[in-house]
Amino acid sequence: PSVLDSFALLSGQLNTLNKVLKHEKTPLLRNQVIIPLVLSPDRDEEIMRQTEGRVPVFSHEVVPDHLRTKPDPEVEEQEKQLITDAARISPDVAQKQIQSLNKMCSNLLEKISKEERESESGGLRQNKQTFNPADTNALVAAVAFGKGLSNRRPPGSGGSVQSGQPGAGAIIAAASGMQQVPMPGASAQQQPMLAGVQMAQAGQPGK
Repeated sequence: PSVLDSFALLSGQLNTLNKVLKHEKTPLLRNQVIIPLVLSPDRDEEIMRQTEGRVPVFSHEVVPDHLRTKPDPEVEEQEKQLITDAARISPDVAQKQIQSLNKMCSNLLEKISKEERESESGGLRQNKQTFNPADTNALVAAVAFGKGLSNRRPPGSGGSVQSGQPGAGAIIAAASGMQQVPMPGASAQQQPMLAGVQMAQAGQPGK
């Protein structure tokens, strides 16, 4: 209700002001000249309050800018030049220029939107996962801890290697079903090696 009352009050005041301005005895404001009566380089708190802090002083420096009713002479000359140039162009030429400008703007917008789509798709491709975490964890567990590997030895595997003999620390891996290959300088206990991996210490299970 308070907002409506304030709005009604403002509306009535604006209507009254319009009636006063439209009255035949009211002179035209465009024919009136505003002349500053008091100019001071000191800070004026009343002007600060009325202008909401935008104009701290009303001096010779700011009066021409704030009381100006026409643009700068340079700007006015540029506007006149643009109006003259626009008057020289025929409607057909102007329409062609408008179409060419619209086409250039459309092509530019299409390129910008295409680059945005490509950047978004590239970001999605970079964020897409290219591996299976479960398989990676299974491989790491198998390599590090032997998880999931079979402890069975293939049939026909030979005995273990004695640690005190020459070459006892060597580990030989062969495919199942391959022939026995005698190693020069090795004893009879080292030669019967078939498929699988034999550990250096006797009695240790193979991994």
